[in-house]
Amino acid sequence: MSELVHELLERNARKYPSQTAVRFPEQDLTMTWLELNRQANCLAQRLRGLGMGLNSGGGAGHRDGPGPGAGVGEKVAILIPNRPEFVVAYFAILKAGGVAVPVNVKLTPAEISYILQNSESRALIFDESLRAAAEPACREAQVRFVVSTADLPEISAREPGEDQPSGVGVFNPAEILYTSGTTGKPKGVVLTHHAAYAVGSMFAYEAQIRQGDRLLTLMPLTHSAPLNLFLVAAAYAGASHIIGTYLPPVLPQLVQAEKATHFFGAPVAYLLSGKLPNLGEYDLSSVKHWLYGGAPMSREAVLFAQSKFGGRFMSLYGLTESGPNGIALYHEEHAEHAGSIGRRGVVNVETRLVDADGRDVVPGDAGEAGAVGEIVMRGPSMMLGYYKNEAATREVIRDGWLWTGDLARLDEQGYLWVMDRKKDMIISGGVNVYPKEVEDVLGQHPEVADVAVLGVPHPEWGETVLAVIVPKPEKSPTLRDLQAFCRQRLADFKQPRLMEVVPVIPRNASGKILKKDLRERFGQGRGC
Repeated sequence: MSELVHELLERNARKYPSQTAVRFPEQDLTMTWLELNRQANCLAQRLRGLGMGLNSGGGAGHRDGPGPGAGVGEKVAILIPNRPEFVVAYFAILKAGGVAVPVNVKLTPAEISYILQNSESRALIFDESLRAAAEPACREAQVRFVVSTADLPEISAREPGEDQPSGVGVFNPAEILYTSGTTGKPKGVVLTHHAAYAVGSMFAYEAQIRQGDRLLTLMPLTHSAPLNLFLVAAAYAGASHIIGTYLPPVLPQLVQAEKATHFFGAPVAYLLSGKLPNLGEYDLSSVKHWLYGGAPMSREAVLFAQSKFGGRFMSLYGLTESGPNGIALYHEEHAEHAGSIGRRGVVNVETRLVDADGRDVVPGDAGEAGAVGEIVMRGPSMMLGYYKNEAATREVIRDGWLWTGDLARLDEQGYLWVMDRKKDMIISGGVNVYPKEVEDVLGQHPEVADVAVLGVPHPEWGETVLAVIVPKPEKSPTLRDLQAFCRQRLADFKQPRLMEVVPVIPRNASGKILKKDLRERFGQGRGC
């Protein structure tokens, strides 16, 4: 059974009309399910009235045109930070029969324009504070219809607030989510209502989210995890959604003040907040599950986070292309397997580890060290494909399986340990070197605050290992220092041969290292 995503909101408005749907502590604003549904209905009606033909696709009809989702519903972009207006806009677009295209608010006008053009968005709903970025982006992309958050009070006062049929089905697109573009131009991941529902219902089940719980979101709602794992899961369960913007002290402050029961964050959120000298002064006992994902997290980092926050930890490995959905490492597995992503797919996902020919990798294939293969998965939340990019879609979806591009080691107990992105693997003298393995070791060096490892051309070995480091304050580690530290921890061929010092490692909002930026600076044109 599946439902349209906005039907979850409508059901909650009937079941829990006076209970809290959204909390925005920054302005002490509370929105009930009834009010959220009414405001979304008003904005949906305004979108219909703009003459964009949002309902013209209907059912599963398709207009001529390339790429998944073409013609099913008009695309409407959202350029709003973590605020209640984002939630209103998201549900309004779906109610109007459209496809939501969330846009990262930190992008430049040129980057916003690219997404508007690539997604063929007909309209943009933007936060008034971002008008200086929204207007030039819309001009360049020739987006005719714009709605500012400053218009919402007038829209809510003038438009009818009743539910109306959206004219779409569960297998019609609901979202186009743009990948972070760590290796090139971002690609639009098309997810249906059925897929988003599968992610939200899965997470409500796995993280034991119930009506009355209070989910805290500080990561950008423009990303797939906060959007589908948390916002849709909260709507599925009838739980409240607390919205804010991450800063290290904000996490414990809001957990205590709002009595949050669940928090999902990128590893960097736990690591930065965990270093607060007064963290122990906060009451974090309301949290049922500390949830993490979005970027690799070493065993040492996981154990550090557990020691600082206490409580139950659970990781979810997934990617935007899967909803995100994938593999979980449960709390009871952390003591022995922290740093692993788990051993099997979550409730509605199948996973395999395969070699380059698609053959299953099994424990023991490479002795105690474990065998390495690529993670593939399938389930109801997988994307339809990349919007208007059939070639890229064919590369990653084969025979119903999503090839993730992530290489993992399978240990004797069947647990998976992510080694690296396949495209980031270094081949030095014909031997594979996994940058993450080297980064995990160098990250333990007492004088290294942050590190990224990549391969650069070498005239004899093909590639050699470059370490890009951020030293700790008043520290100046040398390449010899790093090599000496690695000598007892890594084979000789894995050790860095070159070193560069930078003030900061470029990362996206999920904490993933932007290797393409480093390659442009240090990689002498090495392709991605």
